[in-house]
Amino acid sequence: MKGGVYNILKARFLVNEDATKNWRFILFIVVLAIIMIANSHRFDEKIYKIADLTNEVKELRSEFVDRRSELMKLRMESTVSEKMEQRGIFPSQVPPQKIKVKKAEEKSFFKKLWH
Repeated sequence: MKGGVYNILKARFLVNEDATKNWRFILFIVVLAIIMIANSHRFDEKIYKIADLTNEVKELRSEFVDRRSELMKLRMESTVSEKMEQRGIFPSQVPPQKIKVKKAEEKSFFKKLWH
């Protein structure tokens, strides 16, 4: 056991006769480690991008709510009448009336014959 640990510390497994097998395995492990590191970096970038987009959505939503409340205030009848009074246009004192248009009945051929 002591000799095995000593050989590992001295890295004798890298210079033995069957060292090519060990070098291939070490190279495979290094390539896997590089792929894992690159994958974790891409994952972190995506998480930061998602967080930024979430914050932007929250800001845009709050801006939308502000604009909508401003629009509702501007569309109120009191606001519109106030702005029109500044221009000299006042609201009507007479309430509007509904106009009903009656269609003239078209007489059929037989009714025209009998009249």
